[in-house]
Amino acid sequence: MEPVNTDVSAESDRPAAAVDAGTGTGEDTGAATLGLIQLAVEELWPESLAEDWDEVGLVAGHPNAEVHRVMFAVDPTIDVIEEAIDFGAELLITHHPLLLKGVTSVAANTAKGKAVHRLIESGTALLTVHTNGDSAVGGVSDVLADALGLQNVAPLTPAANGLPEEGIGRVGDLDEVLTLGDFAARVYGILPSVAGGVRVSGDRDGLIRRVAVCGGAGDSLFGEVRASNADVYVTADLRHHPASEAREAAVNDRPYLIDVSHFASEWLWLPAAAEALGNVLTDQGHDVEIRVSSTNSDPWDFILTPG
Repeated sequence: MEPVNTDVSAESDRPAAAVDAGTGTGEDTGAATLGLIQLAVEELWPESLAEDWDEVGLVAGHPNAEVHRVMFAVDPTIDVIEEAIDFGAELLITHHPLLLKGVTSVAANTAKGKAVHRLIESGTALLTVHTNGDSAVGGVSDVLADALGLQNVAPLTPAANGLPEEGIGRVGDLDEVLTLGDFAARVYGILPSVAGGVRVSGDRDGLIRRVAVCGGAGDSLFGEVRASNADVYVTADLRHHPASEAREAAVNDRPYLIDVSHFASEWLWLPAAAEALGNVLTDQGHDVEIRVSSTNSDPWDFILTPG
């Protein structure tokens, strides 16, 4: 199976890479402010859905500042920040936090400090939508499940403070039985091209129908995956020991495992998120141009494989 062309290094190749939020027919109510966009973001991805350890919300920016352009990205790397500045974005919305762990300095001679200085000096606000974007309806794992064609989708771990359909991870059913090899090819085909590709654990000819997914790192959910009776689990950042232990604990070799790029699994959400925010702002009569970053922030550049 040939992969779809979703190379994030070329903007023209990306699916739904840019969303113009100002194409609605509603009455123009004036420029959107950062504070207004924060309210729209809260409506779509409530902070109450974020995990206790997470850091989400506004990182830099003045709520009264006008926003005419917004960029979505997975990571707030300096390359992504420079791309947002070049685009003229007054707001950068990223999935991953810039300051997840505490820092004692934001001096510009450190990587985090340089990012903070560049944002503030350029007048670019930064807003993070992380595990609240994972958990919410239409979030990261929902988009991944939809791209894989899953039906009857439910959370792997229901949200403590959300709707029944909200939570971390998703599980659902394919509309037809596939071999693991064919399904892995489907997974490969929907993701942006990155160096790491897709790793698979299991019988290539094994049959699957029930699928669990978790965008980003999901090796803490093996108990929930087994309880869901999934035939295969698709997630990222599978470490040696959790993956090995999952294979040892497998029943009839299931769940099979498919390990994908952390960046690629979460990038799929960006066009959907940009469109969702654009729709809310358009309905409110605001003309805001929204774009998805074309920067590939996957940390790996190439891979060597046998044969």
